[in-house]
Amino acid sequence: MDMKLFDSELKVMGVLWREGDTTAKHISDVLKDEIGWNMNTTYTLIKRCIKKGAIARSEPNFMCHALIAKEEVQEAETDELINKIYDGSADKLFAALLGRKRLSKQQIEKLRQIVGDFEE
Repeated sequence: MDMKLFDSELKVMGVLWREGDTTAKHISDVLKDEIGWNMNTTYTLIKRCIKKGAIARSEPNFMCHALIAKEEVQEAETDELINKIYDGSADKLFAALLGRKRLSKQQIEKLRQIVGDFEE
């Protein structure tokens, strides 16, 4: 993915990823409830996402459709984090995550499965 979405734009995308295709008005209502944004702010951000190619708009009712998957954005953001903060070293990021908090046995088992999948 070669587009950069800002945190505010990701809030708009988050509503679409969570709820599926919906109207700009509904996105605005949700974000007003969640973070107190007014309609103009939300519409401006939706239009920015449309310009970047992250959202498609259709009529009637200013329907919005996400053109990029959440997983795509997560992967791009993770790559950027690894490159920017951890010198391109995924193992440094992994070690930092493991060192932050105590993990449950289930979380440790899940990580073992993930690592195991890569080894196959």
